Amino acid sequence: MPLDRSLISGLPAFAGLDGKDLDAILSRARSSRFPKDSEVFGQEEEATSFFLLLSGHIRVVRTSPEGHQVIARYITEGELFGIAIAMGRTTYPASAVAAVDCVVLAWPNSAWAELQSRFPAFGASAYRTIGSRLQETQAQVMEMSTQQVEQRIAHALLRIVSQSGRKTPEGIEIDFPITRQDIAEMTGTTLHTVSRLLSAWEDQGIVRSGRQKVTVTDPHALMLVSEHRRKGPAA
Repeated sequence: MPLDRSLISGLPAFAGLDGKDLDAILSRARSSRFPKDSEVFGQEEEATSFFLLLSGHIRVVRTSPEGHQVIARYITEGELFGIAIAMGRTTYPASAVAAVDCVVLAWPNSAWAELQSRFPAFGASAYRTIGSRLQETQAQVMEMSTQQVEQRIAHALLRIVSQSGRKTPEGIEIDFPITRQDIAEMTGTTLHTVSRLLSAWEDQGIVRSGRQKVTVTDPHALMLVSEHRRKGPAA
C-alpha cells in the first residue's frame, strides 16, 4: 500500500512541495518500526539508506576506540538523519538507537541524487540539517573545553528542552525517557556528578527528576547556571 502523503506534508524538509511531488518522494520510501533500545543502524556500518523520523526519539551514540560511549544528540520527530551520503561518507559516523518506540521512513541511497535534482528544497533542507548539527557539535566541543561541568549539564538540558520539551503544570518536561547516565554521556562527566548536581538543583527548585524523567521547573535559573551567572554547587 502506498504511503500517505500526510505523513510528511507538514514537515520542513518537504515545505512547498505539492501532492504529486510528495507522492513521488514517498514512492521510494519504506516505513519501519523500531522498538525502544533497538538500533536503526550502527556506527561504521555501511550506509545504504537515509532516514526521516516520523514518531519517537532517536539517540545518536558515538563509541570511541576504547569503548567509551558519548551521546552526541537526540533526533526529534520530523528530522532527517543517517544522511551519510550527503556528507560524502560510505559508513555511518555514529549509531542511531531508538530512545522510545519509533516509526522511521527510509530511502535507499540510490534515490538521493534523484530527490536532490527533482526537489531542490529537499536537498537544501538536508544540507541545512547537516550545517546546524556541525554547529551544534562545535558548540559542544567548546563547552567541553572551556566550561565547568555544571555549565555543561545546564547547557545540555536547555538544548534538549528546546528541541523536545513539553509544557506541563510543573515546567518543561523532556518528552522522552532520559537517565542520569544519558546526561553524563552527553556532557563528558560521571553519573555521580550528574546525580549530585540534579539533586542540588532540585533543592533549589530549578529541576525535578524522577525515573528516566527530567522537568526543568525554572528555565531562567538554569540559563543563569549555564552562563555561570548563578552560583551553584561546586563540580
